[in-house]
Amino acid sequence: MKELILIRHAKSCWDTIVDDKSRPISKERGVQDAHLVSQAMREYLPKKFVAWTSTAKRARQTATIFCQNLEINNDYVLAKEEIYTFDEKKLTKTIKGCGNNHNALIIFGHNEAITDFVNKFGTNSIENVPTTGVVIMNFEQDNWQDIKNGIIKKIIFPRHLK
Repeated sequence: MKELILIRHAKSCWDTIVDDKSRPISKERGVQDAHLVSQAMREYLPKKFVAWTSTAKRARQTATIFCQNLEINNDYVLAKEEIYTFDEKKLTKTIKGCGNNHNALIIFGHNEAITDFVNKFGTNSIENVPTTGVVIMNFEQDNWQDIKNGIIKKIIFPRHLK
């Protein structure tokens, strides 16, 4: 069995004039929601996992806050260029490339890729995974390459916690 935890980056700050990859999270809502959701996710964190983040600043900052609150060494979160995508097919290819010695994978990424992935592989249809939204999915398969028909185990959205 494989477990996938998809986390959309926290709310972006649009006040700064930077390229998309350099855009930080919002100091108010982004930071607050990341703390709120990461605390709620504590009971769902697998004992062993691999964690990947997009190379975008907002995804890396979100991962840092989650690591602080979940007591994860941030150095173990690997920044992967392939996670900086808005395309479900590219995200799927990256997920399916995970080594089978890892039964749980955490990804800090972007929409539309996350919402489209959840809707393609999950049991529920979700109109939009919001910023700082978490979707935890289980797959019966023992090989990441073979994953299909995942079961959504838990959804944690900031609005559910406010």
